[in-house]
Amino acid sequence: MSLFSKKQTGDAGEEYCAKHLKKNGFKILDRNYRKPFGEIDIIAVKDNVLCFVEVKTRHYKSMTQPYEAVDFRKRHRIIKAAQAYITEKDYQMFCRFDVCEVITDKDTLKLLRLNYIENAFEIE
Repeated sequence: MSLFSKKQTGDAGEEYCAKHLKKNGFKILDRNYRKPFGEIDIIAVKDNVLCFVEVKTRHYKSMTQPYEAVDFRKRHRIIKAAQAYITEKDYQMFCRFDVCEVITDKDTLKLLRLNYIENAFEIE
C-alpha cells in the first residue's frame, strides 16, 4: 500500500512531466484543462506544434504499463476536450496527442523513469 493518494501520485507525475517539457523547449500553455466531457493534463507548444499531453503515473511495481490506461474511451475524451480547446483559443496550428509515462517510487514519489511518447495516438 502506498503512503500517497492517487491524486498526490498523479500531481507528482504531472509536475515531473511539466519539468521535462520545459527542459526540452516546450512552452506550457495550460494544465488540467477540463470540460464536462474530458480533461487534458498538459497543453504545450513547441516548434509551432500544439501538444495535448496525457500523463500517466504508476509505481515501479505496478502490474500494468501507464500507457495501457489510455484506452479508446480515454482517447476519445481527450480528443473532444482538445477540439474544444482549439475552438476556444482559435488556434490554427498542427496538433498532436502525446502520452507521458511516469514511474515513481511508491514510498517517496521519487522519479524513477519518464517515457515521453510523441504522437501516441491520432483522431480515429
